[in-house]
Amino acid sequence: MAEPLRILMLHNRYLIHGGEDVSTEAQVELLRNAGHEVVLVEESNERVAQIGKARTASRAIWSRESYRRVSGILEESKFDVMHVQNWFPLLSPSVHYAAHRAGVPMVQSLRNFRLVCPQGMLFRDGGVCTDCVGRSVAWPGVRHRCYRNSAPGTAVIATMSTGHRWAGTWNRRVWRYVTPSQYARSIYVDAGWDSTAIEVIPNFIYPDPGEGPGDGGYAVFAGRLDPVKGLDTLLAAWEQGGIEYPLKIAGAGPLKERVAAIATRNRHIEYVGMLDEADYARLVGRASFAVVPTLGIETFGRVAAESLAKGTPAVVADHGGLSEIVSDGQTGLLFPPGDVTALVDRIRSLVADPQRLSAMRKACRRRYEADYSGNRALKAWTALYTEARKQ
Repeated sequence: MAEPLRILMLHNRYLIHGGEDVSTEAQVELLRNAGHEVVLVEESNERVAQIGKARTASRAIWSRESYRRVSGILEESKFDVMHVQNWFPLLSPSVHYAAHRAGVPMVQSLRNFRLVCPQGMLFRDGGVCTDCVGRSVAWPGVRHRCYRNSAPGTAVIATMSTGHRWAGTWNRRVWRYVTPSQYARSIYVDAGWDSTAIEVIPNFIYPDPGEGPGDGGYAVFAGRLDPVKGLDTLLAAWEQGGIEYPLKIAGAGPLKERVAAIATRNRHIEYVGMLDEADYARLVGRASFAVVPTLGIETFGRVAAESLAKGTPAVVADHGGLSEIVSDGQTGLLFPPGDVTALVDRIRSLVADPQRLSAMRKACRRRYEADYSGNRALKAWTALYTEARKQ
C-alpha cells in the first residue's frame, strides 16, 4: 500500500439525517478502514435553534468561529488535503480561506445545487426550475422565496453565493470540485464553473449490505417525506391510479402526518416510520422493487444506488442523477417525473412479470459491484487525494 493519506474532512450535518450525511459517514469509514487517517470536523443544524436565525444567517456567509477552529487544526498538524462535504450554513466558506492560508489543497463536494440554486434541487412550484442557473445574482429565487418559503433566508443564500463568487472563493480557493454525477457536473459548468476543475466520482454504498431475497411482495419508498421527493406522485399512483399492490413507506418529514393518514384508510399502503440501518436494509432487500419519484433534481439519488446494492430494481423519475443510476429495462424502469399515469403503467408491468423482476435483481447487483461499490470508490478518492498531495 502507498503511504497513508492524512485528510481533514469537514461536514455540516442536517437536522433530518439524509443522503449527504450518510455519504459522508460512508466515506470516512471507507478511508479509515483502508488505513488512511481522517480527522472529521462536524457542525450540526441542531445548533441553529440555539444560535438563532440572525446569527445563523451571518455565519452562512462568514463564520469567524469556523475559520479560527479550522485554522487551529491546520496549524497544529499537517494534512495532505482538506475535503469539505457540506459547509452550509454553520461552517461557511470561511473554511476555504483557512485551508488556503495554511497551504492545504481543498476538495469540495457538490452534493446539491445550492451554489447555483437557493432551493438546492432546481425545484419550484411543483416542477424543475433553472431560472437562477448562470445568473450573477439569484434574484428569481429571492422573489419566489425558494429557500423554505422565506425571502430573507433565500436572500442570505443568494448573497453568500454571489459574494463569494465575486471574491474569487469558488475559483481560487478550491483545488478540485467533485460531483456524484455527470448531470450535476453539467449544471455547474453551464453556470460558469471551470469544467477542468470538476471531477465526477459517484456516491457509493459501503459496507456492502449484501443481496436481499426480494421475497416480501411489496414496493418500497424510503426517504424524506417532502413534496420535492415526489410523494404526491407516489400517493396518487396508489390512490387515484388504483394500484392494488402493497407499498411500504419509510422516512420522516413535513408530509409525515398526511402519509400516516392515507395509510390508515388505504389497506395497500403501510407507513413504517423511521428505521435504523439494519431494518432499512432488510426492508429494501425484501422489496420487489423500490419507487423513487423525485420531482426535484437529484445530483445522485442514493436510494436508487442502495436498491441496486440489495439487488432490488427501482422505478425512478427520469432526470438528474437518477437517470445515470438506473438503466431502463435492465436494473429498473424510468418514467417522466410527475407523470402518475406513466408511473402506474411501469409498476403494473413489473408486478405482472415476476421473471423479469428476478432477472433485474441479478443485473442490479452486477451494476452495484461495477459502479457503486466501496472498492471502486476507494480507488477514485485515493487517486484524487494523492494528486492533491503533490500540489
